[in-house]
Amino acid sequence: MPRIKCHGLTDVALHNFCTCCGGAHWSRRSFLALSVGAFSAKLGGHASAQDRSSLIEPSLKLSLVSDHERIVALTLDACSGGFDRKVVEALISWQVPTTMFLTARWIRSNPEGLKIILDHQNLFAIGNHGAQHVAAVIGTSSIFGVRTAGDEDAIKAEVIGGADSIQKATGFATKWYRGATALYSPAALPLIQSLGFSIAGFSLNADEGASLSAGAVAERMKRARHGDVIIAHMNQPHRPSGAGVVNGVRALLDQGVTFTKLETSTPVFASLDRRAL
Repeated sequence: MPRIKCHGLTDVALHNFCTCCGGAHWSRRSFLALSVGAFSAKLGGHASAQDRSSLIEPSLKLSLVSDHERIVALTLDACSGGFDRKVVEALISWQVPTTMFLTARWIRSNPEGLKIILDHQNLFAIGNHGAQHVAAVIGTSSIFGVRTAGDEDAIKAEVIGGADSIQKATGFATKWYRGATALYSPAALPLIQSLGFSIAGFSLNADEGASLSAGAVAERMKRARHGDVIIAHMNQPHRPSGAGVVNGVRALLDQGVTFTKLETSTPVFASLDRRAL
């Protein structure tokens, strides 16, 4: 199981308001300007000061030693919504290994997209993004506009429901889990790990919940460093961020970057550490 060192929200820039499900276009940077009081008002008082200060955003980097190669892991979330065909077709065309985190909601709504993914299992690994895309947060009803689990039993149901859906749809189990918003209550992390999952954090946020322009996404991705785990989205085909993912992948390939999947069966191990901001 990956080692975890995490930080609270009060120590870092706030995570993006999750627009990946089709909500309002608030980016992570939009929340940077909010004071604690304004933040509480924006959430309608749902999250207490204690809740906010204790939330954890894990950072994941690949534990790799290489004197020559620059290796990164591309991870794409599919929360709900549609299937960004242009992103996946580009990955297939360029043979880019990718880990895709799917919710049960997305699987039910996108049978064609799932079939394309399963037709290319040599390239694509599937991770668990939960059953209903609810955040693994305890004691509040919403965070950044996304519904939360609220208690430990609901977190278990979200994780197990997502895993069961993937098992039924694909015939195999996944060992990586990424919760909605990628934020967790402290008690949620050992709980999820006790269910047999590694927590899929990230070190480079490419699209801020599919809210950024194509140019901004590509520019972020071009700066990926050796060992980075990139997070972006593949469920918003009508937003410009998807084109940015395509352009960013192409730029990294042109730089000679090697892509890898998050797989416990490979010698590429991941460790969770505090992100330097």
